[in-house]
Amino acid sequence: MCKFRTDSPGKNSPVLECNLLPVLSRLCEEDALIVTDPSGGVAFWSEGATRMFGYSAEEMMGCPFSRTVPLEFHAKEGELLQSLAHGATHHYEAARLNKDGRRMSVLASLSAVPGEAGSVASVLRRERTVPSSANKDEAVSRLAAIVESSDDAIVSKNLDGTVTSWNQAACRLFGYGPEEMIGQPILKIIPDDLTSEEVEILRKIRAGTRIDHYETRRLRKDGETVEVSITISPIRDGLGKIIGSSKIARDISQRKKMERHLLQSEKLAAAGVMAANLAHEINNPLDSVMNLIYLARQHLSAGSKARPYLAIAESEVERVSHLARQAMGYYRDPGAAADVHVGALLEEVLRVQQSKLLAANVAADCTFEDRRPVTASGEELMQVFSNLVTNAVEAMPGGGLLTIRTREVEGAGIEVLVKDRGIGIRTEDMGRVFEPFFTTKGAGGTGIGLWAAQQLLKERGGRISIESKTDGAQKGTTVSVFLPFKG
Repeated sequence: MCKFRTDSPGKNSPVLECNLLPVLSRLCEEDALIVTDPSGGVAFWSEGATRMFGYSAEEMMGCPFSRTVPLEFHAKEGELLQSLAHGATHHYEAARLNKDGRRMSVLASLSAVPGEAGSVASVLRRERTVPSSANKDEAVSRLAAIVESSDDAIVSKNLDGTVTSWNQAACRLFGYGPEEMIGQPILKIIPDDLTSEEVEILRKIRAGTRIDHYETRRLRKDGETVEVSITISPIRDGLGKIIGSSKIARDISQRKKMERHLLQSEKLAAAGVMAANLAHEINNPLDSVMNLIYLARQHLSAGSKARPYLAIAESEVERVSHLARQAMGYYRDPGAAADVHVGALLEEVLRVQQSKLLAANVAADCTFEDRRPVTASGEELMQVFSNLVTNAVEAMPGGGLLTIRTREVEGAGIEVLVKDRGIGIRTEDMGRVFEPFFTTKGAGGTGIGLWAAQQLLKERGGRISIESKTDGAQKGTTVSVFLPFKG
């Protein structure tokens, strides 16, 4: 039978007296034997408890036992103690804090003290599966070496999304050093349009869900976007509680680039097959139109005003037929190269486009200062500049001014500037304007015009570039075309 006395020197809390306690303490030399009173204060503290926690009996007698329990487990421990009043006993894994504030895992057994309502006896045993300090340090060192030598970025963060570790591969991939990222939010490397993605990732991690090989984008220190495949796993403490996550990120930019190139090649191949099937159907009606124009010209008098218009129409239909055959694979002859006066060719383009300019309320301001001809295919240049004029007109739906300038560049060639004061091209789209099938016109565009212009110019040693703004005094788009003189 146990009893309390309240005259413990220097303490106001009751101290438990029991002849069995010293005996039990000796039987449990490697374990901690602790008895608490109804208020949760320590009433008995064995030598094993001193060895385990580092506190002497004098330091702990009368003090709350909760000082050895991590704050986040106070509520759980309270529930377990309350259930002992109903005769329950508990054997479980628990986390405890020693005098130095370090955590340890223990096997705990809780029982009510017979005859002393509210008093609890606790036996705590260090888990035998915990490796020795030397082995643990060796394992940690080995793991750290593996992480640091990995070719993949390995990052850990807590449940608030704050970075807690950052290996060398992460430095190489993202450009930030550990001192720049540890303690910072992981959102620092996530594009603004993907911030909601991080919220969902943290939700899944808190629920204990692993995320495998998720492909997404991240930001480098220099502002460039990198495509990555990430695997994210929850990190748990000794008691199985999720306290954060580890992330492995692999750079897949090259693979994604190859995939896009392959997809683009497949699109072009599909377009070629479709074009070949359509070629016959397109050229037959064009031949019919050519014949009808010829017959109409034969029935007009020599002085008829309609004759020059029909001549232009015949020339344009022939050009369309030529381009259709060329684009659809009937033949690849770009046309014989000849001397072409660029200013004169642009005047012809504007004559053909005159009705379109008038309908769109667009005025053309032209200055042609080229004197020497370039060696090129007139048909190809007609296609290039017709496309540029059409784009400029469509960029000014409310009307405006189209400016065209030509000049000789130090004997190297002719530069042509085609400038509109239209809606402009967004910065994020500028890098894609020469991609096949990319268009800013929605369903109204094919995405072929600028790509075809670039290909045709490259074949002749020329080049094309674009500058554009969507606001301010310089709003609009300027296309620069360079055509070299014959070498």
